[in-house]
Amino acid sequence: MWRTTLVLYQLFALGGPMRAEGDVIAPQDCSLDCVRQGGSDCKYCRITQADVERTLGFNSIQVFGSCIPWPCFVLLGKVDGELCQHYVQGPNNVTVELVNDPDPSSDTVVVSWKPSYHGIAFLRGFQVSLQALGGSSVACQLFLFHRNISLPASHAQRVYKSDPFPGLSLGSQYAVTVMALPVPEQWERFYHSKHFSTRSCAEKNGLEQCKNDWYPKHIEVQQEGTSINVTFNLAPPSLGIRGYFSLCYAHGIKKYTDITPIPRQNKTYHSYRLNDLEEGTNYTCEIAANEVDAVRKKFNVRVLPIPKVSASPSLAMVLLLGLALVAMFVVLLAAFTRRRPRLRMKKVDIKPDVIKQHQESETLGELISLSRKRLNPPRLLMCYSSFDGPEHVKAVMQLGAFIQQHMATQVCLDIWESLRVSEEGSMSWHCRQIRESDFILVICSRGLRRGPKPPGEDGSGGEAEAEQGLCFGPNPSSTDVAVQLIGEEVGRAKAGGQDLSKYMAAIFDYSEEADIPTELRLVSHYTLTRDLELLFSHLHAVALQGPGRYLRISHISKGGYTQLPAGAALQRSIGEARTAMTEKRHRSVVGLRVT
Repeated sequence: MWRTTLVLYQLFALGGPMRAEGDVIAPQDCSLDCVRQGGSDCKYCRITQADVERTLGFNSIQVFGSCIPWPCFVLLGKVDGELCQHYVQGPNNVTVELVNDPDPSSDTVVVSWKPSYHGIAFLRGFQVSLQALGGSSVACQLFLFHRNISLPASHAQRVYKSDPFPGLSLGSQYAVTVMALPVPEQWERFYHSKHFSTRSCAEKNGLEQCKNDWYPKHIEVQQEGTSINVTFNLAPPSLGIRGYFSLCYAHGIKKYTDITPIPRQNKTYHSYRLNDLEEGTNYTCEIAANEVDAVRKKFNVRVLPIPKVSASPSLAMVLLLGLALVAMFVVLLAAFTRRRPRLRMKKVDIKPDVIKQHQESETLGELISLSRKRLNPPRLLMCYSSFDGPEHVKAVMQLGAFIQQHMATQVCLDIWESLRVSEEGSMSWHCRQIRESDFILVICSRGLRRGPKPPGEDGSGGEAEAEQGLCFGPNPSSTDVAVQLIGEEVGRAKAGGQDLSKYMAAIFDYSEEADIPTELRLVSHYTLTRDLELLFSHLHAVALQGPGRYLRISHISKGGYTQLPAGAALQRSIGEARTAMTEKRHRSVVGLRVT
């Protein structure tokens, strides 16, 4: 009977005029005790974490988790059990609004929504949670109505707002979830989630205030002969940018130019020259600050052919020139005839250092273009173990960034696609990447070979247990299973006589050859960063040596890669990982001696 009455009441409310349409309701300050007692002043209340702990007498974060929906009977009490017997549909029209934030390094947002018609009479409140995509930080807000209220259907047109969420990083992606209370035990479908991005530093503060987003806006190109003069605006001195670089490429040949302006001469604009360009060729050029992940400004350069001046000489000039050439030829012929019997072989001593320098200059000056059969860059999947700590994971990330920026390869890394991994599932994501990737590179380390140990097995006590409990990747166990799948694929391909060039293994210089699993020793394995050139040759099928020549790529050579910002970051992260691994092994040895 009561269900029929409720349905009729909602129909009459929908058919009547919506006087509340356009109303915006903001939360008010009131205590959880007021909500549980049904006070008339507690219409739409913000409930703080301290209020929940003070009223309930325990830490709800430890009991229910930071953003897990609290049970309805815990918040409103067990006096009237019917309050928590029904659940309501998730809210509609969830929007995110950016509000003013005086901090130039962060953004603040406010979330608004409308409640659903379905079950609105049993609505007790809302819970709003905000989480950074790919991160672990979560912020939650809880809003409750007092226990004696029952909202009519017309209130479904009202807009409810949350409190501000401050301190959001610029240029980041977040997911906000609004859940209507109470919720059923299986609450996965009874909420509304929305993804949004905060403003970039340039969008909020202006390009001149953001070092990572700055790029030259004004570029002027002028041709002088076969050279090109390029003038561009410099970054403001407050950003601290001291160097720039330019990269021009055409027909598979790239030309890198390092630019270092002199501040004493001009602090606004700077000009540099591009030499040795081919006439009649269109070049695509990029210019950017010499900083990590700097924004590049593209511009086009066309080298116009130099017109040749043609003159029509007179007939007398032509005759004189012809007679002079004939006379010169006669003189040379006579001199050659007289000196011919006296020709002798003369031995010339040339220093070996000069010969070696000449050979090196010829070899280094040779250009070898990559094969153009591949329309897209090769796709490389990188697998690693996260049980060796955050320093090892950082070294893997820096290696992936260097390969993608300077080795013409598209890199797939699970920690870069944490949102896609969470949507598909870690195991499904790895299986799909194994199928779709052109190459698979497994970064072997001590943690990959041994995996996680049970707590206390290595004798280091609680400290080791705490370290092993940390998870520095989306799912370390699924990564180990993915490596096992790769090992099975290698074994199956080896047994069938198939090509194994798709699979590779590598170690950093702080790991050992013994860290490579047995099944992966059948494929090519490299030591990084010593074998960067061999890895480049493997990815692009380019021979490093040939008859009388060899390929040398300056920015991925043994000492050349550190000249680039990404290469310097890679070298620094490998050094930090080496130090951390050494300290960890020392602690393990000390623990064994103590036991």
